[in-house]
Amino acid sequence: MDLHVNLTDRRDLAGQIYRQIRAGVLEGRLRPGEALPPTRELASRLEVSRNTVSVAYDRLTAEGFVTTRVGAGTFVAAGLSEFRGRPWRQDGRSRIRTPETARPLRPRPVWETIPDPPDLTDEPDFDFRAGSPDVRLFPYETWRRLISRELCAPAVGAGMYGDPAGHPGLRAAIARHVGVSRAVHSEAADVIVTAGAQQALDLISRVLLEPGATAAVEDPGYPPPRWLFASQGVRVVGVPVDAEGLMVDAIPADARVVYVTPSHQFPLGLAMSLERRMALLDWADRHDAVIVEDDYDSEFRYGGRPIEPLQSLDPGGRVLYVGSFSKVMLPTLRLGFLVAPPSLRQALRAARYVADWHHPQADQKALAAFIDEGLLARHIRKMRGEYQTRHEHIGRVLARDFAGLLELVPSAAGLHLSALLPEGADDRAVVRRAREAGVGLLALSQFFAGAPRSGLVLGYGAIPRTRIEEGLARLRRAI
Repeated sequence: MDLHVNLTDRRDLAGQIYRQIRAGVLEGRLRPGEALPPTRELASRLEVSRNTVSVAYDRLTAEGFVTTRVGAGTFVAAGLSEFRGRPWRQDGRSRIRTPETARPLRPRPVWETIPDPPDLTDEPDFDFRAGSPDVRLFPYETWRRLISRELCAPAVGAGMYGDPAGHPGLRAAIARHVGVSRAVHSEAADVIVTAGAQQALDLISRVLLEPGATAAVEDPGYPPPRWLFASQGVRVVGVPVDAEGLMVDAIPADARVVYVTPSHQFPLGLAMSLERRMALLDWADRHDAVIVEDDYDSEFRYGGRPIEPLQSLDPGGRVLYVGSFSKVMLPTLRLGFLVAPPSLRQALRAARYVADWHHPQADQKALAAFIDEGLLARHIRKMRGEYQTRHEHIGRVLARDFAGLLELVPSAAGLHLSALLPEGADDRAVVRRAREAGVGLLALSQFFAGAPRSGLVLGYGAIPRTRIEEGLARLRRAI
């Protein structure tokens, strides 16, 4: 057949031939079974090398648009008729479907209910946003030395892909760290290294929750776990929190997983009482359920005796312990971990493998050294003293200047405080007015799934001590 190919310039000649023949097939101008010109003939007509045409034909063959028969030639492939005759338009180097006929891809409806992550790059002048540590005080030179050591040629060239459960040295270091600092019962084999606490929850959900299963979460509580479970087809039920923590009697009987923050409830800051913790463990045992304990910032405790993790009180292997280095080191590291009973090791390791295989090896090795050399413990001690000073300073100012405006919720740990506004106050309006005055903070009501309570969540990880007084003065005016 006499095939017309128009070469507009001398660049990418094989690509131009390929795209024009492909368009002819898709638009129906070249029908199934029709023979294409021999490569020598088409090359002569276009005044290009035969190899140029062969490259175009080989690509068309590899993608299934044409077939070759030895001794017979090259032919338009059969089986593409359902794609022919649809409207196409020329767009630069290729043809694409017109907007009038294209059907846009749509996500599942659940994704329309999950908001975009917050923009944390727009830093307010007075940053009281919860969840951010003071990255200015991190020992960057020490961390750079450890990372550089792992990025040298012998270290990088020594291995290929790593263990999905994490680097063995880091898993052993984490087991020792949480064993000493939090009395968590574990060994290296129990630890799965994750990309932050959120991935740990994702792995748990993949391994334990069928679509339609029920997960119980605290209300108020940290929203991302609620959204994560919902995105995987899980029914999420909010369970109220009182002065002793999660109200165990309100957990639905069919809950397969219960997600809690018992050492420092988010966002209220309360610690779950021992009686309530024992009741929760008993409930999980009676209902064959799993407790996910998120111990997200328990390293920073400023008064009272340490709160024992649920995991250390659990004799039956019902508790999955989740931790993160985002608060004690840097959020940008995205390193966390999961301590799981032996019965779930293989499944969790497989889930990490199919999700993203493993975290960068250099980061894991550097963190293992950071822990083993005592640098993490030293940094935590330094930051605990700094955060305690900020914690106490904010408490004094609130007691002195906010009487009748804010009722502080008692808390002795973590990187934030919560305070209640008078009944009927619009906390989101307060947050907006505060932001206009250069003060960034969070509304308590946004963390409720059910009937919200009005209040404010004040983080003190990111704001220097010298700016607390002025920031709170501006907040008072906003209220």
